[in-house]
Amino acid sequence: MPETSPTPESSTPPASGVTATPPSEDVANLVEIAQTMAAQSRSFLSTITEVASGTNPEAAVPLLLLATSDVLSAGARLGAMVDVVPVSRFEPDLGPDPDVDPLRTGLANVLEGIDEYVEVEDPLLGADVTGATLSGDLSAIASALAQGLRHFEADQVLEALWWWQFSYLSVWGERASSVLRVVQVILAHLRLDVEDDVAAEAEYDALQA
Repeated sequence: MPETSPTPESSTPPASGVTATPPSEDVANLVEIAQTMAAQSRSFLSTITEVASGTNPEAAVPLLLLATSDVLSAGARLGAMVDVVPVSRFEPDLGPDPDVDPLRTGLANVLEGIDEYVEVEDPLLGADVTGATLSGDLSAIASALAQGLRHFEADQVLEALWWWQFSYLSVWGERASSVLRVVQVILAHLRLDVEDDVAAEAEYDALQA
């Protein structure tokens, strides 16, 4: 599965053609969606940077659960809305892409032992299974969100929305969904996998309370 988002220069955007200036009420709605997405992107990037630092490994999995759930909720709005088409047919040059390799390495260290997992590559096309890593997925999500955030902070609101939407559909939405499922499974194992005698003792104590 991909760990980095495709570049717009080599990819076809969701829609084509020249777009007219949207009505003022539509512009206001798009700005509001972009502001929400920017806030969620900053929150996600801050959280996974904290997790990758390794300063609080016990909280890593719960933090990833919350961060991934929140950003997926924001992304779902992008996936459900009509295609966003920027004025320019080419992505403005923002300079070199952010380097997410240190982030990936830090996450892999923190998640050692639970980083790798397997999944069905495309459930609609068959049952082929492929390998993936949480650290790689989270880094790919971070890269896509950060690129959109760079456009937003450069006052390129439509470009930011187009990028977030396009990369949600092509990369980070799927990766975030996979991360969320794996993190939920990890939490279930941590909370529910107990020795029989421990479970029996806890059940006895509950009955006696």
